[in-house]
Amino acid sequence: MKITKIQENLLSLQRSIDSGTAEQREAVRNIIEAVRKDGDTALKKLTEKFDGAVLDSLLVSPEEIEEAYSLLQPDLLETIREAAQNIRDFHSRQKRESWYYERPDGTMLGQKVTPLDSVGVYVPGGTAAYPSSVLMNVIPAQTAGVERIVIVSPPDSNGKLPAGVLAAAAELGITEIYKVGGAQAVAALAYGTASIKKTDKIMGPGNIYVALAKREVFGTVDIDMIAGPSEIVVLADETAFPNEAAADLLSQAEHDANSSSILVTPSLELAEKVRDEVLRQLETLPRKEIAQKSIENHGHIYVAETFEKCIEVVNVLAPEHLEILADNPEGWLDAIKHAGAIFLGRYSSEPVGDYFAGPNHVLPTNGTARFSSPLTVDDFMKKSSVISYSRQALENNGAKIAAFARLEGLEAHARAIEERLKEGGK
Repeated sequence: MKITKIQENLLSLQRSIDSGTAEQREAVRNIIEAVRKDGDTALKKLTEKFDGAVLDSLLVSPEEIEEAYSLLQPDLLETIREAAQNIRDFHSRQKRESWYYERPDGTMLGQKVTPLDSVGVYVPGGTAAYPSSVLMNVIPAQTAGVERIVIVSPPDSNGKLPAGVLAAAAELGITEIYKVGGAQAVAALAYGTASIKKTDKIMGPGNIYVALAKREVFGTVDIDMIAGPSEIVVLADETAFPNEAAADLLSQAEHDANSSSILVTPSLELAEKVRDEVLRQLETLPRKEIAQKSIENHGHIYVAETFEKCIEVVNVLAPEHLEILADNPEGWLDAIKHAGAIFLGRYSSEPVGDYFAGPNHVLPTNGTARFSSPLTVDDFMKKSSVISYSRQALENNGAKIAAFARLEGLEAHARAIEERLKEGGK
């Protein structure tokens, strides 16, 4: 990891958003069109092509779920249940209710809050299994009251999904689980096939093809976000333990070769020790090859003159995950303007939030924490404005409304009000 002393041009630190190559975008459009045209047939052909699995049925069977339970250690199953309870407890506090109020003239106004009818959850496959993605996407949807929740995930070459993913889904009562991934799964959720009915919103992270497919179908359905590679910023002063900071940086580097791991500190001594620790710990990581590429390509150590200057750097980076490993970390919380999740102190390592604490681990990436938020129950609900105007209110305000309409050149709008105000009107 290169150690860089911070210069004045902080904006140069921002990470660019990967919008894919022209070839990738064209491939995604072709996949989507194939699924729209040929439905399940296209899904099976594409699953064989990309995942090496020949499937008779896309739907996970009850027998496969039973098998998953038999493969999972009882203590791991209990951990999944406890994590689910923590996540449910946190998200239950986010739920909004409809509200209404009346004015003295008899007008009733309000907001009706309604859960979405259906949601599709994409659970990544490939180099790792992600039962935590099941919990983090499904539980807030259930808390919101979504009736139909569908899971899609790419199978291995034997046509199987990871036992942890299936068990986590079953623990939450989800039985509509399909063995299909990639852009083809996104297309199925957006447009529907004979086996997979379309959904209203698509959630969950994936590779660049999944991200591009979500962008392509947005508007036909809603999506949560265009998720980029995982990222962490560790903001540390001289009190931080180098081995712990290094371990936290590597916790994101092992996700993906494009993941970003950054240390920001005013201490050159700490910077050098963390750099050395990262290289030492890399040697024994099972996912060393992935983590090493991530550290080489996207790992950085920035040294600033003061801790206050370090915070400026953090707010420019607007990271997905931010750890504050410093004396009195709570005292710096108000100074942080942009971060998806903030972890305070040495015992709040990022994996605590990934798996167990309760807040959602679906977070804005690529600096989008400047204007967006973690996944919440609100993302699975929609709101309708409610207006019930009284006769008295229309008489009091009708002329003003008609005048406003004519100001915009919309005569029919004005007449729609005035028809109700004519003498003898009922």
